[in-house]
Amino acid sequence: MGNATNHSPTMRALVIDRPGPADELHLAEVDAPIAIFDELLVRVVAAGVNPIDAKTRAGGGVTKAIPAYPAVLGLDFSGVVVSAPYEAFPLQPGDAVFGIARVPRTPGSYAELVTVSSLNVTRKPVRLSHVEAAAVPVAALTAWGMVVDLAAAAPGQRMLIHAGSGGVGHFAVQFAKAFGAHVTATGSTRNLDFLRELGADAVIDHTQTRFDEVLSGLDAVIDLVGNVHDNTGTRSLGVLRPGGILVNAPTGSWPTMAEEAAAAGIRATGFKVAPSGHTLDVITELIDDGAVRVHVDRVFPLADGAAAHRLIEEGHTRGKIVLRVTDDPTGSSADSASASTSTSASASAWTAAGSDSAGPRS
Repeated sequence: MGNATNHSPTMRALVIDRPGPADELHLAEVDAPIAIFDELLVRVVAAGVNPIDAKTRAGGGVTKAIPAYPAVLGLDFSGVVVSAPYEAFPLQPGDAVFGIARVPRTPGSYAELVTVSSLNVTRKPVRLSHVEAAAVPVAALTAWGMVVDLAAAAPGQRMLIHAGSGGVGHFAVQFAKAFGAHVTATGSTRNLDFLRELGADAVIDHTQTRFDEVLSGLDAVIDLVGNVHDNTGTRSLGVLRPGGILVNAPTGSWPTMAEEAAAAGIRATGFKVAPSGHTLDVITELIDDGAVRVHVDRVFPLADGAAAHRLIEEGHTRGKIVLRVTDDPTGSSADSASASTSTSASASAWTAAGSDSAGPRS
């Protein structure tokens, strides 16, 4: 493969030796991954922390697919290319990129180095630091899939988004507004102003008001809660119009969804995120145009990954939690807690990019 750069055969990583509580996470020196075929080798500057990471660490999630221990978790990453598949590949050593690792098929992003398929990575938004960029891939692609691909957000559509201030939710609100939908978002008292800043047309404090007592006839519900709290999923069926759609995540949050939706005559589906460098290109345009903002709630050093997992398991994160893995080789110090970008979104980037071929931007 062309353009390979020499590096140590080992690397520092945050690993687990077995499933268990957050304290199972610890630093270790492990073998560095080896890129093959179309894969890139990337030096990770920052790694996003997602609920699926904590579930997998605890014995749920994708634990059963882990081939061996110690295991390196982490899907989101932002960093710098170390080696490219070949000399003329659009991304070359030194380029700043972000994307999604395929844990547990390959070791994850809680490490100094990660290998990633060329289809799962693209250039980092210029507007964002690596810390901010690491907060984007899984959450933004999940929101895009639910809001744009499945719910088909459009002008005049009335959409309810549960947990609108969380990692997926804060992107979902902005994407729905980008495509012209009228958005009602639920959240806790402390997050109501934040939801308004994201562009929500109406907000509901779920600690004070039962949404199903004040809403009806909606076109779509983006359910990021399910029935793990106050039967939110079941109650959401009653606020949809005939022919409306409910899109639910995360997996397992509402096991009886299909049966209940069928009984109510409502379309309902779960969603599982698919890594896509092409869709990340579209999202990058929205971010760099100032149309979508990224909010990072807390940043932890890699060594404090256990604290990051405990925090995300509490379930009250605004935006995303990120691990700082290595120093930025470009020397950038732009590691603010959130990007100072506009909250008025536009779908022009999607329209312009819709006809582009898949793959990383050159």
